[in-house]
Amino acid sequence: MKVLVIGTGGREHALSLALSRDPQVTEVHAAPGNPGMADIATLHPVDPLDGAAVADLATRIGAGLVVVGPEAPLVAGVADAVRDAGIACFGPSADAAQLEGSKAFAKQVMAAAEVPTAMARVCETPEQVADALDTFGPPYVVKDDALAAGKGVVVTEDRQAAYDHGVSCDRVVIEEYLDGPEVSLFAITDGSTVLPLQPAQDFKRALDDDEGPNTGGMGAYTPLDWAPDDLVSDVTQRVLLPTVKEMAARGTPFQGLLYAGLALTSRGTRVVEFNARFGDPETQALLSLLRTPLSALLHGAATGTLAEVGLPQWRDGAALTVVIASEHYPESPVTGDRIEGLDEANAVEGVDVIHAGTKIDEDGNLVTAGGRVLSVTAVGDDLDQARARAYEAVDLIRIRGAHHRRDIAANLPG
Repeated sequence: MKVLVIGTGGREHALSLALSRDPQVTEVHAAPGNPGMADIATLHPVDPLDGAAVADLATRIGAGLVVVGPEAPLVAGVADAVRDAGIACFGPSADAAQLEGSKAFAKQVMAAAEVPTAMARVCETPEQVADALDTFGPPYVVKDDALAAGKGVVVTEDRQAAYDHGVSCDRVVIEEYLDGPEVSLFAITDGSTVLPLQPAQDFKRALDDDEGPNTGGMGAYTPLDWAPDDLVSDVTQRVLLPTVKEMAARGTPFQGLLYAGLALTSRGTRVVEFNARFGDPETQALLSLLRTPLSALLHGAATGTLAEVGLPQWRDGAALTVVIASEHYPESPVTGDRIEGLDEANAVEGVDVIHAGTKIDEDGNLVTAGGRVLSVTAVGDDLDQARARAYEAVDLIRIRGAHHRRDIAANLPG
């Protein structure tokens, strides 16, 4: 099978890498891809938001499966255009992708499906923002209703900061704060069958000890030995299946990756948010341990045959990802700095250096081209070994002004 992956980031590199190691995949193509993906895939300079162009490319190369990585193309309807061209596509329709594209829509779906989540208000005026903040009190949780590349959420004790963020958005969701550790649980679905992956945990704050602003994610690890034994089965029955059934009942069946961000609160598990695609950087860690061929899961979801695939199987051990970010990320990331030491880092046992924000400059040098530059992912017999390998590789990479967290999976809950 020929597979075309749409996107440019770390998630897409990780997906392409897993597919390149899949015996059922004969060719991997990516559009537009990144320099790291060029080693394992044929790159094509196609706008990932242009559904017609993506469908045309998939037709020309004879792709048997298109995998849409980022949220923006999904919300723009790229998966719809590919399916209209008669090609199997992993990723929800534009209508179904509103589970991520609109926080307010997601809350409506959760209410209808009786999914446990935080109490919330949708606000469109400064007066509504102020009233909601006073109703819920600190810590204040303020979420831009629209897509914001993982940086539209403010959680703060500072009411003024919460208010300023709320009134800066066209529409905002303000909700009660959920205590307890957060967990990411992904599920692959064809709109009927739901196959959960194993849980992972990511780290959103930019700095050690969960300090600094929210980011798209600074690291992740899996599995979670401290999580309740029944977490996956409980969330599948109470969250994932009801949501998929509700989406089908609305006439907008959800096919693709349903990402449930969870808070394990003192009052039970609650959904923090839904995403409509693989999460970054959790995907990097999860796919490095996946034993089931990835193409079987993705193609099964795209063609309505997921029930024939069976539950995903996992390798023993653990995986951990550390994100290296450019100077001043996330506020105003600096780009154009040389990246060195990748060969040495990739040579560390169990390590894959995943590209996210990189490009080749006019002089032929690999340079930074975004906020999150690299995702250094390591596997090990246990979490301690995976962590040691990841940080050994991180320390071999040289980027002026870059920063990363040193505490990924260092202080576990429980």
